[in-house]
Amino acid sequence: MHIADSLVGLEVPAVKEAARIVDLGSGAGPPGLVLAIARPEAEVVLVESVGKKCAWLERTVSALGLENVRVVCARAEELEEEPFDVVTARALASLSVLCEYAAPLLREGGALVAWKGAVDAREDADGLHAAAVLGLEREEVRAVEPYPGSQRRTLHVFRKVSPTPEGYPRRPGMAAKRPLTAPGIRSGR
Repeated sequence: MHIADSLVGLEVPAVKEAARIVDLGSGAGPPGLVLAIARPEAEVVLVESVGKKCAWLERTVSALGLENVRVVCARAEELEEEPFDVVTARALASLSVLCEYAAPLLREGGALVAWKGAVDAREDADGLHAAAVLGLEREEVRAVEPYPGSQRRTLHVFRKVSPTPEGYPRRPGMAAKRPLTAPGIRSGR
């Protein structure tokens, strides 16, 4: 199920064509590790902040002989890299937080692809607001064709259309603690 879920990302043209991909919150690997196997010509950076998970990812990358993958043990807000073509994230955070993590890492024209389950109206509105603030624009919400375990699974694709304002991302933890929210909508967070 996790492999099939990861490979759905290849239906998004930006993922299929990317030269540089960064997967935030890589955890046990999906989708970044699976995409690295499927796209050996792409450079893939797996970002994970938990040391034990980083060690597991490094051992797995080594055991699989993946030369196109690099593991970075850091928080998304601390990552200092050349801009990426695609940022991926699965089961990491709300859309507004993902937009804040991703926008500074993307080149203009690059894409955030977020694997999400059910997204309620508040999360959707906050995500669209954060995207607008950060230089992103929603390109599509792609429903995943059903396979066992994929009910209500969607890929949220945001395109970077303008530079991200100075000051983003904020210091580690702030995006999740005080997410950008749509005006007039109480977040309850």
